[in-house]
Amino acid sequence: MIRVRRRAGRVAAALGAAAALAAGTTAAASTGSMAGSSPDNHRVTTVFVSPWGNDRDSGTNPGRAVHSLQRAQQVVRSLDSAMRGDIRVELADGAYQLSQPLALDARDSGTNGHTVIWTAAPGAHPVISGGTRVGGFRPSGRTTSGGAQIWSAAAPAGLPSREMYIDGHRAQRASGVVPVTLTATPTGYTASSDLMASWGNPTDIEFVYSGGDGYWSLHTGGLGAWTEPRCPIASISGATITMAEPCWINSTQRVMRTDGSGRTVNLVGPASVGNHELPTSVENARELLQQPGQFYYDGRAGRVEYVPLPGERLNHADVELATAQTLVSGTGTADAPVHDIAFSGLQFSYGTWDQPSSAEGFSEIQAGYTITGADGYATQGLCQFIAGGTCPFGNWTKEPGNVSFSHDQRISFTGDVFTHLGAAGLDLGDGSQNTVVRGSVFTDISGDGLELGGVDDPQPAVAGDHTVENQITDNHIFSTSVEYRSGVGIDVGYAENTLISHNQLDHTPYTAISLGWGGWPDKIKAPAIANSSHGNVVSDNLIYDAMQYLADGGAIYTQGITGASLADGEQITGNVIHDILDHGHAIYCDNGSTFMTITSNVEYNNQNDWGTRHADYVPPATGSTDDPLDVEHNYWQQGDRDSTARNVTVASNTIITGPQDAPSSIVDAAGLEPRYRGLLSVDPGHGHGAVPYAPQQAAAFAGEGAAYVSFTPTFFDQGRPVASYTVTASPGGRQVTVDAAAYLKTFYVLVPGLTDGIAYTFTVTANTSDARRAAWSGVHSAPSLPTGAVTPGPTTVLPAAPASASADVGVGDVSVHWNPETVAGGTTPTLSYDVTLTDQKTGTVTTVTETGKTEVWATKGRDTFAVVGGLAHGDAYAVTVAARNAAGLGPVASAGVVTVG
Repeated sequence: MIRVRRRAGRVAAALGAAAALAAGTTAAASTGSMAGSSPDNHRVTTVFVSPWGNDRDSGTNPGRAVHSLQRAQQVVRSLDSAMRGDIRVELADGAYQLSQPLALDARDSGTNGHTVIWTAAPGAHPVISGGTRVGGFRPSGRTTSGGAQIWSAAAPAGLPSREMYIDGHRAQRASGVVPVTLTATPTGYTASSDLMASWGNPTDIEFVYSGGDGYWSLHTGGLGAWTEPRCPIASISGATITMAEPCWINSTQRVMRTDGSGRTVNLVGPASVGNHELPTSVENARELLQQPGQFYYDGRAGRVEYVPLPGERLNHADVELATAQTLVSGTGTADAPVHDIAFSGLQFSYGTWDQPSSAEGFSEIQAGYTITGADGYATQGLCQFIAGGTCPFGNWTKEPGNVSFSHDQRISFTGDVFTHLGAAGLDLGDGSQNTVVRGSVFTDISGDGLELGGVDDPQPAVAGDHTVENQITDNHIFSTSVEYRSGVGIDVGYAENTLISHNQLDHTPYTAISLGWGGWPDKIKAPAIANSSHGNVVSDNLIYDAMQYLADGGAIYTQGITGASLADGEQITGNVIHDILDHGHAIYCDNGSTFMTITSNVEYNNQNDWGTRHADYVPPATGSTDDPLDVEHNYWQQGDRDSTARNVTVASNTIITGPQDAPSSIVDAAGLEPRYRGLLSVDPGHGHGAVPYAPQQAAAFAGEGAAYVSFTPTFFDQGRPVASYTVTASPGGRQVTVDAAAYLKTFYVLVPGLTDGIAYTFTVTANTSDARRAAWSGVHSAPSLPTGAVTPGPTTVLPAAPASASADVGVGDVSVHWNPETVAGGTTPTLSYDVTLTDQKTGTVTTVTETGKTEVWATKGRDTFAVVGGLAHGDAYAVTVAARNAAGLGPVASAGVVTVG
């Protein structure tokens, strides 16, 4: 999201200050090859690098700067290995286009207690780029169906690119609905016509299978509601579509257990992509190039085609195809780690990842891990659970990082920017030790933001293989996982003594922070995988607007064994978590989560604040008790009653109506510490034409002369705040525009004025407005994929009474719980709930109407809750709840009579 050449001063100033604070130094730099001295009188050597330098020079002063990072690496290696002070590799302003990765190893390490520092020059904003510039755009003579001109330019053939950027904003790959009806076959599909056989470059085309959740959702094609797998097409002949292998078999033939459990051997998701293997969308076909802001790269012909956004001037734009899979790597061994290297004030951009474009595709398990290999579905990571399974259990293929380190010690990233990247942003793999990531920005990344550790070695036997004593603090991580939307902001595998503290994570399509692995065996009453994890702390983070697209995750998600006791198990404390959108838990203790302490967190406006208990099968336990957990002194709306049953302590938690009811000492301290809050004002610096991504998962239900349309709002706005959404009906073009904030309160749009008996579909656009920048106002996204067709008509069936209504009391507050009992079969779903409390002493009636995604999308049997505050202490209240749909208010369910504390 950070532009390469514009607004660099503001970006450099904010990041330079953060880098200086994080490193404990000033932002000032030395000005000569032997300039300055450290407090202990050790001298600092500086190697100067510039985009206008010359690799035949020595780099000893700015006038003799070298040109490439590889030449700077050679200069560093040529210096005395017995360092008397730090070596500073100072990068001047500008972009450093890589022809090959900067590959570091033990020879590039700091020695004698000193550090090799790769850093920005004072006031500079250097960009380490894996992109290939594309110029010479001209009108192609072709137009979209809407009459927009398609532009074209020559590009090097055969590049492994999936991403393109125009002046620092991400263009969208051409995509749309599948234009034919598909019937699944063992090798792919039979189409209702041969339409797609006329499409060019079929092996470029991908089918996407979006996970989803909720009564309204039409998007249930993933390998679980937490996934969004994708597979390329191998060939199209007539009406026969053959999918690429092994992606297809790995996504449709996962082996089922034979013990009657109904589960796959991998214990994670279904045997096949859902909804009868039908894709929810199709991507990367020239024939789908219709919307402004979309592109198509024809690697065979060596051409890029693009539909410009309004006002976009391609002949004056910096257009970058992301082409390098690795920008910087550091690879050591357990015996010879790469060590004592720092990166400060640098931007890493324009990396890609070619596995999803290959026949391997993106056959996902969870959090960006995929199944690969010709027999991956039958063997990979299945270990003891199937003959021939590879070990350890759960060792699936990890998403790589565009910046990647392994077997490294004392590496630091301070005041850096990871943006416009096509894999994970930064991967600190096995054997990462005493590494620090601080004061940095992670955004506009296709997959995971930051990865730590792996899942391939649960109990390392060699000290150098352990992932231990790493710190991730005071970073802003937002709008990540924009391409592989099942990604995670911070993803930690098996790690020890990790500190994740004072970060802000927001606007992620799935989980914000994920820790641990290998807990799924408890689904079949087997113990979680023994591992070395312990001492991990997640503290004082501010997390909001997570779970914006997929389901069954959380703000902080953990699974597997986290330690040997509550004393050294995972500690989750002091975090503020709010507005976690989709189904899941704000703090989610998933399968096998053992020895977790959850204390002094503040949680509100979430679907669930905490869950859940799991039976413990780690010997000597046999499932007669639960995984040990301690959940105390939190401030939340879920309101679970105190209990010490089955090794789980839930005690002294406080019901709140909002953050104003929680201690300000917790609320104010969460997120970036004051000296790092300047990171929040770093200007994303998008190009003139950047637009938000389209809303997703649009679905509709009919009413009388009307329809109700619901959708997942835009989580990736490319720096342009979404002010409103417009719903358009087809046929007829009827439009309704709603304020974005108002939509989040109801989570549906009523479209009136429709004709009963006529089938309608609906699309949604996101509209921007910015009082500071008039040019930004009125810009809108491409339309969403259309909803399924609905036919308005009389609506007379009321919703049933909610089930399992109950109430938990606090001090002046009551947390009311219920399960939806929405009538199935095509009737209008529940739109809201009326929660009523009647004071038994005064007769005063308090009614709160609960609306939002939880109320609109929740399916039968899902716990839903609301908090009613401002009640009289000591009074008894009769509590009821009733559902409302288009036909009216249904019958009430009683939650009993409770006495308020």
